[in-house]
Amino acid sequence: MPNAHVEVHDGRVRAVGAGYPFGTQNIDLQGDYLAPGFIDLHVHGGAGHDFMDGTEEAFRVVCTAHLRHGTTSLTPTTTVARHDQHLTFLECCRRFKNRDSRGARVPGAHFYGPYFALEARGCHPGDTVRAPVEEEFRQYLEFAECINRATVAPELPGAETFVRACRERSIGCNAGHSHATFEQMEAALSWGVTHVDHLFCAMSDRARLRQSQTYPMRGGVMEATLFFDALTTEVIADGKHLTRELLLLAYKIKGPDRLALVTDCNRALDMPDGEYLFGPKDGGEPIVKRDGVGIMPDGESLASSVVGMDHCVRTFHQLTGVPLPEVVRMASLTPARIAGVDKDLGSIETGKCADFVVLDRELRVRAVYLAGQLVHTA
Repeated sequence: MPNAHVEVHDGRVRAVGAGYPFGTQNIDLQGDYLAPGFIDLHVHGGAGHDFMDGTEEAFRVVCTAHLRHGTTSLTPTTTVARHDQHLTFLECCRRFKNRDSRGARVPGAHFYGPYFALEARGCHPGDTVRAPVEEEFRQYLEFAECINRATVAPELPGAETFVRACRERSIGCNAGHSHATFEQMEAALSWGVTHVDHLFCAMSDRARLRQSQTYPMRGGVMEATLFFDALTTEVIADGKHLTRELLLLAYKIKGPDRLALVTDCNRALDMPDGEYLFGPKDGGEPIVKRDGVGIMPDGESLASSVVGMDHCVRTFHQLTGVPLPEVVRMASLTPARIAGVDKDLGSIETGKCADFVVLDRELRVRAVYLAGQLVHTA
């Protein structure tokens, strides 16, 4: 809305209207864009730290780092790790949920690893990949009030029990790092799975979907994600993981209300090129930051991203030509709805939290506001 104004009172939006209001505390953006604060559903770390480090310092540093890139809310995301490391992570999430961290808000955790298919684990450590066992995951679900979403590969034994236990506690469920068939994905929907992690990445591959040379090719996670309207999904729009045509395909089929942008960012955000660990310091997987992305040491595959949400917004818009308001929606309101926090977050509407990012004409972050307070300037 050009020539518009937004009024803020007590940390929330009081009014949105056309024209310029009268007042003593007006802030003129001088032609820059005012957007809702970005929301990242899938983020592991930044500025040298990973959430799986399991310390308050790591949480504060990562939340502050992503705030500089326009992210005002995020769901700290686990990696594959030991049981005790996941419990430590969840204890930190409990302390940080909806607390002032001097960085992005933490509305809840994304319990992502360890319930992956071993062959689809990507850059995650392989030693602690496992199937869900009730005796173990019941301990995780004792932190249900601070778990926003949880991921599982639907083909694993125990996956249905895990999903149903999560849904009983109002935890949203994802499918990810999976070589499930279309039929297994369809079953997962009936259990309560509603979202699929990083479309096109760590999904059923063609070779495993051919039962034999005499049987027809089967569909898998990707085909089910694109087919079922009930499934939302996300893309890593860093310009390294997916080409323009894949971003356009995802957008064309899912649309801006069912497709979110995520960073899937590791600890190498805002750090120099070099060697890093993906996941916890004790037992994490070695990776390398090079050419603007994380890669495995052998150079054969990618290892999550190293950019903030502002980069993803710019990249998606520039590569695809999708209108900027829709791209911003995929980085704000759509993830807010997926996370179930859209009552308070995700758009500039009366009554919602006054979380804003100011972008210049090149879509670079100029300023960030949290609850109406200026918390970062470029």
